[in-house]
Amino acid sequence: MWIGWIEFDLLLGDVHSLKGKRSLVRPLLAELDRRFPATAAEVDHHDLHRRTGVGVTTVASEPGRVREVLDEVERFVAARPEFELLSTRRGLHSSED
Repeated sequence: MWIGWIEFDLLLGDVHSLKGKRSLVRPLLAELDRRFPATAAEVDHHDLHRRTGVGVTTVASEPGRVREVLDEVERFVAARPEFELLSTRRGLHSSED
């Protein structure tokens, strides 16, 4: 079994409150969960209204499939106009590590 994750550091556009932040981040997380064989969550910058950290993880029997899903997720997030992608970090591990 292979486990992969990607973490995004995102800057939000014209947001002036945590409520405004939630109105952008919640739909992103729901769309990631719906569109990809993965699970997404807000993982960082909870107290900042113009910045967020989003983590996505997936599991597959082959490392190539994990990389493929993470590549698709990264393209999807990078294409969202309401977020500026500041950085990404990735990891890939075998259950036998």
